[in-house]
Amino acid sequence: MPVALKEMSDEELQVYYQTKGNKLAVGELFKRHSLLCFTVCNKYLKNEDAAHDAVMQIFENLFQDLNKHQIQNFRSWLHSVARNHCLMIHRKPDLFLHITNPDEESEDDFMEKKMLLHQEDNKEDLEAKLIAMEKALAGLNQKQQECIRLFYLNQLSYEQVSLQTGYELNEVKSAIQNGKRNIKINLSENGITYLLICLLWIQQSA
Repeated sequence: MPVALKEMSDEELQVYYQTKGNKLAVGELFKRHSLLCFTVCNKYLKNEDAAHDAVMQIFENLFQDLNKHQIQNFRSWLHSVARNHCLMIHRKPDLFLHITNPDEESEDDFMEKKMLLHQEDNKEDLEAKLIAMEKALAGLNQKQQECIRLFYLNQLSYEQVSLQTGYELNEVKSAIQNGKRNIKINLSENGITYLLICLLWIQQSA
């Protein structure tokens, strides 16, 4: 990723995407704020897998949402989007998830959780877990690896992954779901929590 994108503020990245249509700008926003988004979604949905899926859907929607809105404070706006997205999921009659009237999470709450996360893993432990994540990914078949990297690291939609790879849409969805399950199994055997290391892996992959 060009260094210039990493040096841009959130607001500058939005303008850059709106004017240039460069999807890497959205990818940079994703890397910066995916952990915040996951924290909010997990608090409302009370289910890590559902929260992870919600995060990916929210950021997939960003490609359209950023062209519809003039956002003054991206972090605050994303917090509201994540909360509203989860409340909409909860209103679906076929969803079994239970939410117990959570209060809105403050910025201080998020920063405290992020600090606790980094206190739990020192630099060496974190690097070892990221290496384990890459090894687990390398253990997948080629189709699963390709689809997961494009979907998670490049933030492409299912349809965009299908167009870029030539795989059918149902093949892409299946490869991502099966690959994610295989990675989770591999990491759990090594005592590593999949969801948080996955988000950190996305954030640290340039």
